[in-house]
Parts: sequence; structure tokens; C-alpha cells
Amino acid sequence: MLTPHETASLIVKALDNKKAQELKLLKTEKITILADYFVICTAGSTTQLKALSDEVEKVIKESSGEAPLRREGHRISDWVLIDFGSVIVHLFLQEAREFYSLERLWADAEEIDVGVM
Repeated sequence: MLTPHETASLIVKALDNKKAQELKLLKTEKITILADYFVICTAGSTTQLKALSDEVEKVIKESSGEAPLRREGHRISDWVLIDFGSVIVHLFLQEAREFYSLERLWADAEEIDVGVM
């Protein structure tokens, strides 16, 4: 079983390898019981959105044997949420990301530098 930090790190690396844009990792454990980390990124197209989603699930399944607890928006195609319990992944198309502005909503969260992961 992976720690929340290990899970978040694997997800960030997987998204970066698939060229996710505006990749952010927020440490939320001190401000909400929803999750320890939120991973947020933007996809350039619906095709990339699906590729990012598939890659995240594949990497976590291969590393821990765990499937997501919940997946939302897989068919809607402008925002996909993948819930791994301690880590929630938000994959957006640009317009949806701007509309929902999760970074503003969770502005009190600590932003982790994804460049050091």
C-alpha cells in the first residue's frame, strides 16, 4: 500500500510524462477531510484528457493494485475527477479549469513544487 505522498508523487510523474499542462499539487490534509492531496492539471484536448485519466489509473493500479474509489466525468469530457481516497485528481480542459478555479477555492492549501517530485 502506498502512502498518500507516494500516490500523489506517482500521479504527478505520470501526468507530467503525458504532457499535462499547468500541473499543480496541493497539500490539503490540514484544511479538509476530503483528501490529503489534490492534483490539478489541464489537458489540451478531450483525447489528451482521456489519455491522462487512463495513465493515472494504470500507474496506480500497477504500483499498488488499487483502483480508484470513484471516477466522475469520464464521459462528460471537460472535467474528470479520480478519487483514490487520500489523493483526488482533477483533470480539466482549459475552459472548465478557469470556470471552477479550484486553486482559488483551495487557496489555503500548501502548494507543493511538482518539479522536485
